[in-house]
Amino acid sequence: MLPTPLLARVPAWAVLAHQGGWDEILWVMIPIVVMVGLLRVAARRVRNNADAASDARDVGAE
Repeated sequence: MLPTPLLARVPAWAVLAHQGGWDEILWVMIPIVVMVGLLRVAARRVRNNADAASDARDVGAE
């Protein structure tokens, strides 16, 4: 009788449960990407508001 290969004895759910670590990396990277995106949006809004305030002061000085 030949021995059963190791992969044949491992259930499919166990293989899918740990896929080499890339799925765990997503749990870290997705929140970081979301936060970077939100910070960029906030910085753009601050910059646009500062430009609008500067333009309003320039118009009032004329």
